[in-house]
Amino acid sequence: TLWTWSRYVYLGPRSSHLQHEIMKIAVIGQSLFGQEVYKELRKDGHIIVGVFTIPDKDGKADPLATEAEKDGVAVFKFPRWRVKGEAIAEVVAQYEACGAELNVLPFCSQFIPMEVIDRPRHGSVIYHPSLLPRHRGASAINWTLIHGDKKGGFTVFWADDGLDTGPILLQRECDVERDDTVNTIYKRFLFPEGVKGTVDAVRLIAEGKAPRISQPLEGATYECIQKKDNAKIDWNRSAEDLHNWIRGNDKVPGAWAEVDGQKVTFYGSTLVDAGSAAHGRPLEIPGASRPGVVAKAGLVLFGNDGKTLLVKNLQFEDGKMIAAAQYFSSGSSAAVELTEEENSFAEEMRAVWQSILTNVSRIEDSTDFFKSGAASMDVVRLVEEVKLRAGGCQLQNEDVYMNCTFRDFIQMCVRRLRGEDEEEELVVDYNTNNMTIKMPHQLFINGEFVDAEGRKTYKTINPTDGTAICDVSLAQISDVDKAVAAAKEAFEEGEWGRMNPRDRGRLLYKLADLMEEHQEELATIEAIDSGAVYTLALKTHVGMSIQTFRYFAGWCDKIQGSTIPINQARPNRNLTFTKKEPIGVCAIVIPWNYPLMMLAWKTAACLAAGNTVVLKPAQVTPLTALKFAELAARAGLPKGVVNILPGSGAVVGQRLSDHPDVRKLGFTGSTEIGKHIMRSCAVSNVKKVSLELGGKSPLIIFADCDMDKAVRVGMSSVFFNKGENCIAAGRLFVEETIHDQFLTKVVGEIKKMKIGDPLDRSTNHGPQNHKAHLDKLLEFCQAGVQEGATLICGGKQVQRPGFFFEPTVFTDVQDHMYIAIEESFGPVMILSKFKSGEVDEVLRRANATEYGLASGVFTQDISRALYVSEKLNAGTVFVNTYNKTDVASPFGGFKQSGFGKDLGQEALNEYLKTKAVTIEY
Repeated sequence: TLWTWSRYVYLGPRSSHLQHEIMKIAVIGQSLFGQEVYKELRKDGHIIVGVFTIPDKDGKADPLATEAEKDGVAVFKFPRWRVKGEAIAEVVAQYEACGAELNVLPFCSQFIPMEVIDRPRHGSVIYHPSLLPRHRGASAINWTLIHGDKKGGFTVFWADDGLDTGPILLQRECDVERDDTVNTIYKRFLFPEGVKGTVDAVRLIAEGKAPRISQPLEGATYECIQKKDNAKIDWNRSAEDLHNWIRGNDKVPGAWAEVDGQKVTFYGSTLVDAGSAAHGRPLEIPGASRPGVVAKAGLVLFGNDGKTLLVKNLQFEDGKMIAAAQYFSSGSSAAVELTEEENSFAEEMRAVWQSILTNVSRIEDSTDFFKSGAASMDVVRLVEEVKLRAGGCQLQNEDVYMNCTFRDFIQMCVRRLRGEDEEEELVVDYNTNNMTIKMPHQLFINGEFVDAEGRKTYKTINPTDGTAICDVSLAQISDVDKAVAAAKEAFEEGEWGRMNPRDRGRLLYKLADLMEEHQEELATIEAIDSGAVYTLALKTHVGMSIQTFRYFAGWCDKIQGSTIPINQARPNRNLTFTKKEPIGVCAIVIPWNYPLMMLAWKTAACLAAGNTVVLKPAQVTPLTALKFAELAARAGLPKGVVNILPGSGAVVGQRLSDHPDVRKLGFTGSTEIGKHIMRSCAVSNVKKVSLELGGKSPLIIFADCDMDKAVRVGMSSVFFNKGENCIAAGRLFVEETIHDQFLTKVVGEIKKMKIGDPLDRSTNHGPQNHKAHLDKLLEFCQAGVQEGATLICGGKQVQRPGFFFEPTVFTDVQDHMYIAIEESFGPVMILSKFKSGEVDEVLRRANATEYGLASGVFTQDISRALYVSEKLNAGTVFVNTYNKTDVASPFGGFKQSGFGKDLGQEALNEYLKTKAVTIEY
């Protein structure tokens, strides 16, 4: 079908590897979207002969115009192209003079005459944000949501006379999530993938492969532009229909209803359970099936089916926006009297407002930011200016919309600086990666997000630039006791302890599905909190986490004991069988290198076995664990089954080790801390322990290897995830006859690596996880140089904001050196030679370590491969590959790399106890 074909079109590599026509292109459109398409077309080598966009608004050029002017490309700003249906001759003449061979319309709000559309020899292509023929018209994204479509997407089609009926060139689709808004679906998919899709369509034209597929008649719809008058809410509809109407009209034009005699516009709708309406003050809404409820979380509304939705914000006719939870208290709070220092801050911000609102002669207390001409980009600038001048005042874009006069804005900022907010949000909205991500930041205990004792918090840091992401609750000993008590009650008295295994598996499958629905959001959080490159986070950090929960969900109803024949004195009528039973409350302590994946590796097996869990994420990377808690609650896991406690190891980790009601502790981290945990668990109540600890994994590369593969995989074995990888090849032994060739190729590949923002899709190497780790890597490399190893490249911090460290290579490394013995846990390749034929000697050197987590060998001699894999003393051996872990394969180490297994069927045994039952009959 059309849809299947368009999703699986092979587009090939970037243009540098393609033989395609370099075209003269006219870009007709506007906005940031048009700007990004323009930039990508230039990267592909095409010549932009003209940019045709809209006139400046309030003295500000459109972003597309600004970008083109910077490059010296001719820019035309026509207010219109035709009058009374007829093309304006002078406008068409200026266009024709550019000599375009293709028109690209990435986002265009003007009617372009057919004289222009048909003029180029390749014609014109246009981006449309729907899966044509559905939702033709100018408000396509709105109608996708209003109709409750489960699939959305975009089309690049051959432009026609403005009816969106032209032949289809390319389509791509995405799932529409239950609480998507115009903004979220645009930022998550329609913008980033739309830019790629538009550029891919141009590549197909350049290669002579662009199809022209007639739009089918079946499913064709055309909806009008959504205007304010048409956006009034009809209350005689189901909750889901009301939710779709409100989110489909979100921001523009805004769904509204009459409340207390005035028009009120509703924003930020989500579907919720009826229990959310339990507490609050009723609000009469004419025409509604029953009064709304102003609750702590927002305004709860009811459909005619009795189900509920929650609205976050309200806007009145005068433009004032408030949190819906504050409907009855809006405007009632007393004005804050400013201190001398706060007055100084206010005057700084007055100057900022003045610099943005250039058409306003003076900023008064009553000056309205938006009525004075500010746009969405100005909001972003204002928020950033506040951060520069008052780092403790953490604002979101929404705060500006809700405090749009200068007086209200300053009052809000001062209250925020003083910590006097009336309501603390349970989640932080964070705008990045073309999306708004919602991150819980409190402890998760007994099914609720709660503050730590004493409201203690700490800041979690973005390693890309060293700035704070948000404040996170810092768990105390009393919080640990509450979480353990909740987990114990859920196991012994709650629904979870009584649930049959198949239903338990069903909930874990649902959790995996929710994780998949939110995979882009989870990967973004992982990138900003841990520094993981987004593409790797999406595939590995998040992707393998989803696979792990699905794998163990399938084991829930397959955990079996066995029958055992026993030898007894007469009469020998006995039945003995074993039962595999859950242990009870399990504590899990995870590291910072794969925050979500390490959670999944342990928690999925723990829950599949029927236990409850109290988990401590690494203090520096708590955010995906807290987002996981939110998804676990949405999946329907009963209260108390999952509890998440961000905090320090000395407090939270220690108390979990000591707690008498914790019966099992699973830990991944350093050998030193693992030993301490093991002692505490033994002294407290002899709780069961599994430990995945440090590593110094050897990789042996023989001269008969596939050299290109050995280099590629050898690079990955060290630099994968910035070297922050427990099984990273800590030392490479390379046969001396190929050592120099191997080294030369490695250095050449390192030079090609792009170090930068992990959210940039072209980045290969992101920042190290946190500052203290970066400092340890610098010390590690200094030690190597001082001991006489040869530093080939790297070894230094990258000179840019954040915690970036250069990929590093040492050679001439001797066995006694510090860097040959200790784990770097970073992007440091340690190369040592071995002589040809000395297989047993290189094995002796490889095994001469107290670690035994992983190892590897590259050779095309099968006999040697089997011999070496047998002799290597490690829990995992890779042959002619590396880093190839799978959810079905057990993972764990020998010696001081710990004991116990994650993944595979064996992992279940870590969270089960075996009971033998003997019956005489």
